[in-house]
Amino acid sequence: MAYAAFRSIGAYVPKKILTNEDLSKMVDTSDEWITKRTGIKERHIADDNEFTSDMGVKAAEQAIERSGIAKEDIDMIVCATISPDYFCMPSTATIISQKLGLPNVQAFDISAACTGFVYVLSIAKAFIESGMKKNVLIIGAEKLSAITDFTDRGTCILFGDGAGAAVISATDNKEEAIIDIHTGSDGSYADLLMTPNGGSGSAHDSLEQEVAGCYMQMKGNETYKIAVRTLTKDVIDILKENDIHSDEIKHFVPHQANYRIIKAVGDALKLKDEQVVLTVAKYGNTSGASIPMAINDIYESKRLQKGELMLLDAFGGGLTWGSALVPFSPLK
Repeated sequence: MAYAAFRSIGAYVPKKILTNEDLSKMVDTSDEWITKRTGIKERHIADDNEFTSDMGVKAAEQAIERSGIAKEDIDMIVCATISPDYFCMPSTATIISQKLGLPNVQAFDISAACTGFVYVLSIAKAFIESGMKKNVLIIGAEKLSAITDFTDRGTCILFGDGAGAAVISATDNKEEAIIDIHTGSDGSYADLLMTPNGGSGSAHDSLEQEVAGCYMQMKGNETYKIAVRTLTKDVIDILKENDIHSDEIKHFVPHQANYRIIKAVGDALKLKDEQVVLTVAKYGNTSGASIPMAINDIYESKRLQKGELMLLDAFGGGLTWGSALVPFSPLK
C-alpha cells in the first residue's frame, strides 16, 4: 500500500514590513492596542507588481529543492488561496505550474480560507494513497493586502502576505506516513468571516462596484469564541482517535491568527510552551500560508528534525476547520 509522506517545506515573505506603528498612522489604533488583542507586531506586504503566484513559486522552488525529488517528477500542484491572481480563472496553481516550468501537470486551487493548507494536505494524501499521484506539490499563498480594507481597523491590523509550500510523496514505509487528517465545515456561520462582494451572490449595480468593495469582513468576537471551541475539540478528537497523548507531540503548529486563540487552545490541551509554534508576532495572519510558513520557521531554525511529530490545527472562514498528525519525513 502507498502512504503519503511529508518530505519538505519552503516559504517566502515579501521584503516590505508594515509595523503596528505604521498602522497607527493610517487608522485609530496603537502598537499597545494591537499587541494586547492579537500578539501581532508586524506583517509583510507584497509590492503592487508582486502577485500571489509569484510568492507561491518562490516557496515552491525552495520546497522542491529541499525535497530530494526532481522537479519533473511532480505530478500535481494544489494551491490554497483566497487571494488568487485572478477572479475565478485561471487558477493560481496553473500560473504557478507554468512559472515553474511544469505546464502539463494537473493543477488547481481550493478555497478554504485559513484552513486551506490542511485541506490541500488532505487532498495530496488522498491522491497518493489512491495510487493516482506520486509527488504532490501543495502551496498556501496569500496576498491578503489586496483584499484588506485599510480603513477598517478591525481587520487591517490582522492580515499579511506570504507563501508556504511542501512536497508530499508516496512511500511504502508506514513510519514515514501522515497519520491522520480531520477536516470539516459549517456554512451556517458564513457571515462571521467573508468577502461579501465580487461574486454571483453580490447585489451591485456594476462590476466596478463589486470589485471596489471586495474586502474581508469579520465579526471578531463571535469568530474568536467559535474558533477556540472548535480548534480544541478537533485536536482532542484526532489525538483520541489515534491513541496519541499530547506529550508525544513535538510541534503543535496552529494557524497563526491571534495569540489569544493559540494560547487558549494550548492551555486547554495542556501543551507546554516549547511545544507551541508561534510566528504570529512577525507575520500576522497569512490565512492559507500561515501553517507552512510556521513549519518553515522551525525547520530553518533547526528545531524541526526528521521523525518528529507535528500536530497542525486551523480554523477559517466558511466556516472551515482541520487538524493533522504529520511526522516530518525528509529524504535528505
